[in-house]
Amino acid sequence: MADHQTRRITDLGTLKALGHPLRIQLYRALFVARTATASQLAEQVDEAVSLVSYHLRKLAEHGLIEPAEPQGADGRERWWQPAQETVTIRHEDVRNAPEKLAAQSAVRHLYFEQRVDLFKRHLAETESWDASWRTAVVDSEYLPRLTADELKELGDALHALIKKYDARARAAEAAGDTEGRENVAVHLYGFPFRT
Repeated sequence: MADHQTRRITDLGTLKALGHPLRIQLYRALFVARTATASQLAEQVDEAVSLVSYHLRKLAEHGLIEPAEPQGADGRERWWQPAQETVTIRHEDVRNAPEKLAAQSAVRHLYFEQRVDLFKRHLAETESWDASWRTAVVDSEYLPRLTADELKELGDALHALIKKYDARARAAEAAGDTEGRENVAVHLYGFPFRT
């Protein structure tokens, strides 16, 4: 990855590029794989390689992914990787532009639907994991009464904690410690509601 920082998405073109269900799937799959070819990703999402290549180019046009160093002997294959460690779309960046606000809403809905599908898949496959993974799964709900500032502080603290664990895991994996490692999805939502 060229840029290990979080990228704030503020332009309409990038919001629209992310607002496509297949592109979100490809972006997530590429983030998990760290590097992949269109052929590898096409297998994961069960789509034609030509269609996947098209959508990867669209993601690249908006700086969301970038070419990666080839991983195999076949020099004809184009490898891709995420361009940033994380991306974020903040309400303050889109609130004064109705088109951006609508695009942000569409992206958030797509992400949420895909996250729900991922968790449903986990629930259906729970018994296929060994006992240590079934015991390790986190599935909790907390209902604190917070101010907006406290919620922001909580979100920042949770983000920092997850980044710490991710960095530690990446370093261990780079050092060859791959035994027992699996992809783990951590979905956090903190939002106000009224009863």
